Amino acid sequence: MNNIAKETFRKSIHLCSALLPFMMTKARVQVVVFLIFILAFYCASEFLRLSGRDVFLVSMITRTAARKRDENKFVLGPVTLVVGILTATFLWYPVPAAIGIYALAFGDGLASLSGKLFGKVKIPLTDGKTVAGSLTCFAAIFISTYLALYFSTEMRYGINITYISLLIASVGMLIEVLPLKDLDNIVIPVVLGGLAQLQLFAM
Repeated sequence: MNNIAKETFRKSIHLCSALLPFMMTKARVQVVVFLIFILAFYCASEFLRLSGRDVFLVSMITRTAARKRDENKFVLGPVTLVVGILTATFLWYPVPAAIGIYALAFGDGLASLSGKLFGKVKIPLTDGKTVAGSLTCFAAIFISTYLALYFSTEMRYGINITYISLLIASVGMLIEVLPLKDLDNIVIPVVLGGLAQLQLFAM
């Protein structure tokens, strides 16, 4: 599988996580329990895969999505993805947590794809991050944050949606540029969710 196809497959998993905030409004406890179960099942599957015993479908998906740096290693990406989502969910109110999760799903997910497809200019000292990827990250986080706030029924009157969206998108872009590897799956939803909560409820 070529790099573009592999990255598209990987980031489609990121994009699917954008469904979780809505699902949590309907069945929060059930979704959290399901994510914890998936996390435990994935970890067990990875340990079995590394010991030479594949788990049907899961091991195949892992190998298909794994980057070159993850070959013959425990693939941490799905673990940090679920941990980041759960941590934001436990730490922040629903709307800020959703903003953090959307930033992870759309900002980080689309930035990588854009960088692979259109990234001609690389940013120094960022482990290969590109200008195109960073700008895509900014735009995706800004739009998702703006829409999350605009359509939220929990927000008080008088907040400056544009300012908050610009702030969160700017910080998200800076985080995405850092060479954090799989840890950005935790840092992005937790930091941006916390920043959103600070802006929305501590003013």
